[in-house]
Amino acid sequence: MSFFDKIFGGKSESPDQKPFWKKIESEEDLARAIEDSHHHKIAVFKHSTSCFISRTVLKNFEKEVEHSEQPVALYYLDLLAYRPISNKIAEDFGIRHESPQLIVIENGKPVNSASHQDISLSQIVS
Repeated sequence: MSFFDKIFGGKSESPDQKPFWKKIESEEDLARAIEDSHHHKIAVFKHSTSCFISRTVLKNFEKEVEHSEQPVALYYLDLLAYRPISNKIAEDFGIRHESPQLIVIENGKPVNSASHQDISLSQIVS
């Protein structure tokens, strides 16, 4: 990876494999996440792997999660690699697409969403 890719984000970059992330890579994964929301609140983090701001927000959010004792179900969507799924989320839930974006879902319905620097664990546990 070049120096500029390290600073600004290369297209092949993927997140560190944090143990709390469940990846959404198909419509079936999304359906399982929505089903999971009927048992407890979940959150979907939509991340642009080529965006410096998105990467910074993701890293800050991950630090917040790692330092929390709150159990949360977190799903990760690489919206560049899986744009149709990102579009489906926006359409199905009536939430305008942004990046980065955190969408909190409970009982199959969005109950909160945030983007950019407004993303924090408080959107999920409040």
